[in-house]
This record gives sequence, structure tokens and C-alpha cells, in this order.
Amino acid sequence: MSTTSRYAAAWQTPAPLLQRTAAIPAAYEVRSLHTDAERAEAVALVQDRQRWLTLRGLPVPAQASVPALFRAPAAEPAGLFEDGLLLACMLLEREPALRWGDGPCLFLGHVHTLPDRTGDKIRLISLWASDFAARLGLPHVRAEALASPRLDTDPIASVLNRLTDMGWDLHGMGTGQICERVVRLELAAEHRPGLSALVGYSVREPHPAKYGRGVA
Repeated sequence: MSTTSRYAAAWQTPAPLLQRTAAIPAAYEVRSLHTDAERAEAVALVQDRQRWLTLRGLPVPAQASVPALFRAPAAEPAGLFEDGLLLACMLLEREPALRWGDGPCLFLGHVHTLPDRTGDKIRLISLWASDFAARLGLPHVRAEALASPRLDTDPIASVLNRLTDMGWDLHGMGTGQICERVVRLELAAEHRPGLSALVGYSVREPHPAKYGRGVA
């Protein structure tokens, strides 16, 4: 059986949901985006965020098809919600073939947050991803952020400082998944038993990368 056939067969079998809920509903929820309507909402958020970044002269992927990746049948998107409002979305990959990093990981691809919305969405995503990776038996969470050649003058320098304060480690710069210059980020996986009081989740377990790339 070809790699494509094996991946298609695996995708037809729904992956198990990993859930963490509290007796009292949490203020925030991370969940897989299953329906066409949920994915369309993610596409709209990505487009809004990219316009917001462009107007402020901040890095935006040159790859025009990024919003469409959230509609791809093999993609595994997830969203952060507050009272039904989508605050952020991302693409989940398990053990992708990255150009950097040692050992397996949960990769957060194309993380976009709702523009002009208060609250520390990235901190919430970081807490959830660290716990989720630990429940998957993965030692790390990894992500990439678009960057200019010099980090000390980069517009996202303040964002990177906040990320390191949250526990993310910077692993230098290099070519990312979409062949653009990125900062490489890694966060240790950690079980967080009390997280469900703040962030509940119901997320489908990503298929391992041996079945092929979730998005391309």
C-alpha cells in the first residue's frame, strides 16, 4: 500500500478525542474544528489577522494559501474559544519532519489570534499545548514565528520576550515549514492537573507524521 493510501485509510478512521473538563465549565475551551462552518470561521480569523499584521508592517507569510490550509481535508485544526467565540486557531501536527529539534513533538502550525481582543491568548494556548503534549506522551511542543534577519530589531522581539517568560525556549533562526525565515520555539511538555478549571478541551489526537504531511 502506498504512503498516500495508508494516510487516506488512517484519516477515514476518526482519531480518539482527548478531553479534559472540570465539574464547573471552564472559562475557555480548546477543541478540534470538525465542521465546515468551524473551519470557515478559522479561515476568516486568519484573513483578519493577516490584514491586521500587514497594516502594522509586521511579518505575514508570503504563501497566499495559508487560510485555505484550515479547510484541507487532511488538516487537523483546533481553536481556542471563550463563550463560543473563536479567539485563536492553529494546525496540529504530531512528530512532523522538522528541519530542527531532537526527538518527537507536538507542532503548532500557523497559530493566529483574533485581532484587537484583550486577554493573553498565547499564554492559554501554551498551557494547553504543554498539557496536551504530555498526555500524548510527547516531550516537547514546537512552533515557528516569522522573523526578520536580526531579532534585536525585529518587530516581534517583544512577543518573543513574552514567550520566553512563559517558558518557551528559542532555538535560533532558520528556514521554516513554509520556506521562510523563522524563529524556532520549543516548550517542555508538562502535565497540568489544575488546568481544566481554566481551559477545558476536547481535541482529536493528531495522526503521526509517518502517514504523510497533514498539510502541504
